[in-house]
Amino acid sequence: MSNNDKLVRVYTGTEMKVLLLKSLLEEICVYSLVQNNYKSGVEIGFVGGVQSAIDLYVTQTDLEKAGPVISDFIERNR
Repeated sequence: MSNNDKLVRVYTGTEMKVLLLKSLLEEICVYSLVQNNYKSGVEIGFVGGVQSAIDLYVTQTDLEKAGPVISDFIERNR
């Protein structure tokens, strides 16, 4: 990822599911960013966010490559 890449939220779920999808994307060389507002808030002494609302982002340039993996993951985890 470079500083100029726009991030796109591709999934929101529990930490376990987000980390699983992140690892599946890494297998196809798509790197992602996890945003966990709940954990961040707890670490600094404020409660913010929801434990089951962890976001996963990929760059817009990787979105097409990541799409089939994300779609398959969502379909299998309904």
